[in-house]
Amino acid sequence: MSADMRAVTAQSDRVGRQFARQNEVSGNDFHALLHVMVAETAGTPLTMAQLRQRMDVSPAAITYLVDRMIDAGHVRREADPTDRRKALLRYEDSGMELAHAFFTPLGVHLRSALAGLPDRDLMAAHRVFDAMLAAMSKFESEIVARQRESATKHTSAVQVRR
Repeated sequence: MSADMRAVTAQSDRVGRQFARQNEVSGNDFHALLHVMVAETAGTPLTMAQLRQRMDVSPAAITYLVDRMIDAGHVRREADPTDRRKALLRYEDSGMELAHAFFTPLGVHLRSALAGLPDRDLMAAHRVFDAMLAAMSKFESEIVARQRESATKHTSAVQVRR
């Protein structure tokens, strides 16, 4: 199953690169757009800090990237209704239309490929994807925790040497 997931990820990356090429979007911009879309679709729009964390780039780099995407008409900043100090990144209608125009044929192919599968198989696949995403998120959290722990130890060791 892991090999299948890697194959799906690799194929998805190739399709994403085609979208980026056809729409003159850099690879980083495409990945940022993907993060924004996934979060917005889940009903939890990202802040710039959250996008920066997901992309693992500096604050200056994320500001430049977001400004570029705003200038291109792909996303917009909106005030966070729960915290006016924060801005949420939302897809612009024009950006969504561009994505829909490109990816709708893929949706047609996917629906056709899955049409013969019984609902119980599709629900089982959904549970498998949920479990795999949960496991990958847990793994990522562990990596981040180890990195923070290592950085804390390094900072402490430097302070002791002074």
